[in-house]
Amino acid sequence: MKIIRSLEELRSWRKKLAPDKSLGFVPTMGALHEGHLSLVHQSQKQCSSTVVSIFVNPLQFSPQEDFSHYPRPFEQDCALLEHEGIDLVFAPDAAQFYAPDASTYVLEETVSQPLCGSFRPGHFRGVTTVVLKLFHLVQPDFSYFGQKDAQQCAVLERMVRDLNVQVQIVKCPTVREPDGLALSSRNIYLNPLEREKAPLIYQSLKAAVDAYTQGERSVRLLEKLGRSILEKEPLFKIQYWEIRHPITLAPLDKTDPLATVGPEGALIAVAAYLRKTRLIDNWVLNEESLRKSK
Repeated sequence: MKIIRSLEELRSWRKKLAPDKSLGFVPTMGALHEGHLSLVHQSQKQCSSTVVSIFVNPLQFSPQEDFSHYPRPFEQDCALLEHEGIDLVFAPDAAQFYAPDASTYVLEETVSQPLCGSFRPGHFRGVTTVVLKLFHLVQPDFSYFGQKDAQQCAVLERMVRDLNVQVQIVKCPTVREPDGLALSSRNIYLNPLEREKAPLIYQSLKAAVDAYTQGERSVRLLEKLGRSILEKEPLFKIQYWEIRHPITLAPLDKTDPLATVGPEGALIAVAAYLRKTRLIDNWVLNEESLRKSK
């Protein structure tokens, strides 16, 4: 496994790849877990070579967020990736990745606005900017992202479509602990009591899905049901618990019944603080997910 830190060395490596070989790319901020590795495995199934980037992107953190404390177990991450047979790890330094006087950003103005976008101003500008820069450098055929970050996937799909970027975004299923908690690098922040309570987020999603399968079609009542499960636990502070269109993230009319879902379905999305740790999760309510939930 090769580890590259300079942009010039990455460009040189990329030029040497055979044009008839496909390249998969998994962008990460490190602190890797089985969720990240599931993206790596999917890339390895589809592509001739796989690149993983490890870069804690300062642009997507607001001043009050945890950039300086974000876990950075670089050696451990590289050991995991080498064990998986990765071709290349790209780990640039922020000082060379962003010029000191950089003033150009990528801004998606619709899908990035609701949900996390309304609570984390500037976050998705940082995501789109770093990912587009990485796409330019790596030039992958496919790039892999987890469904847990549903809004991020929607924003990046819109960016790729609107800017005619020649890469296919591949969304991979959320990987969960046995008790339902979605894997996240931030789970390391949870103390034993918080870790015990954290699966309530998944339980709130599952309760709404179960109610839907039993015939409930009111968007308002499904949202109320999901929120009520978290509201009973005082350690949680809900930011949002909403049902939205899974591609546009437009709000659904709460006065109309939720129609029988087709291939697109509906996105149930939740973000909540468990004391100081912000957790997100979601469930795409479609025919496939309903079959799996039974």
